Amino acid sequence: MPRRTATMLASTLILIALLCAGVLIPVPYSEMSPGPTVNTLGDARGEPVLHISGHKTYPTSGNLNMTTVRVTGADYDMNIVEAVYGWLAHDSVIVPHDTLYPDGKTEEESTQENAEEFSQSQESAKVAALEELKIPVTSRVVVSTVVKDSAAEGVLHAGDVIKAVDGTAVEQPEDVAKLVTKHKPGEDVVFSVVPARTAAAAEKAGKEPKGARDVTLTTRKAPADPSSPSGDRAIVGIQAGVDHTFPFEIDIKLADVGGPSAGLMFSLGIIDKLTPGKLTGGKFIAGTGTIDDEGTVGPIGGINMKLVGARDAGARYFLTPDDNCAAAASDTPSGLTLVRVKTLDDAKKSLEKIRAGDTAALPSCSAS
Repeated sequence: MPRRTATMLASTLILIALLCAGVLIPVPYSEMSPGPTVNTLGDARGEPVLHISGHKTYPTSGNLNMTTVRVTGADYDMNIVEAVYGWLAHDSVIVPHDTLYPDGKTEEESTQENAEEFSQSQESAKVAALEELKIPVTSRVVVSTVVKDSAAEGVLHAGDVIKAVDGTAVEQPEDVAKLVTKHKPGEDVVFSVVPARTAAAAEKAGKEPKGARDVTLTTRKAPADPSSPSGDRAIVGIQAGVDHTFPFEIDIKLADVGGPSAGLMFSLGIIDKLTPGKLTGGKFIAGTGTIDDEGTVGPIGGINMKLVGARDAGARYFLTPDDNCAAAASDTPSGLTLVRVKTLDDAKKSLEKIRAGDTAALPSCSAS
């Protein structure tokens, strides 16, 4: 066989071997890419994203789009070829697998966690919107979760309303932990609670839950945590949370979406539907950001992918959490104007400027 032919054959075989290795050998990376955007003022799968009943609503126009990021599953084994292609592509990001699924978290566990965060973000979005509109919302401290095999298991239940601990009224979830940790492990602590079923019936009737009963629990020593030494901290094995009673019904219906990052856009959509005039002025506005009950906007992940998704959907303006501004400004898609927001009130004021055409006065993002 001529030397040149042999060399070409050997090179071809090596190339085939490398390609096979690239396809067959998994690498510890995952891909993030732009996900779908959804107009919170519109419909999804044939029904309104925001449905409000029991209160006057007003016509809306334009777009207030929430944005999402699509990620590869926890069990998906990316190969070298896919990783290189993702690194070279402008509309995707390759990140270490542990960034999306830390501590060996399964896809099912991640999905469940995202669903819980999405549900909580909806509640906070409702509270923030109504508070912004000066519409009263009733809040109460409840048992959010009960730890398996803990002192509270079988005694306290998710949804129980916590009125007091050791006779001291609780106003915030953190009050519960403070009062419990005043004890040493092995000591008794008394919870005054309204059972979840009684509280639910009262809420349905539009009344304040009554009929609290005292429950005595014996505290236990918190398990050791190398990252956060607990010493002899006393616990009973519950997580306290907040439950809200709204003066009218607000339903947020959106399937196959998880995480807390749609909170800001849900709040704005609710405000638009509950107030006369058109919040967007007919403009196409997208955005992202977590929101708490007080209306503070927090940072999110995958900001650059969300910018691409918003631009591709037709957005002209993008409401950007303050802590994400630098990353967003470093790679902003053409035709998209970033608007920095720290609070729900900031976002409302920026929408007023957009409606008025005073875009020069919009708070902007800087790459530095």
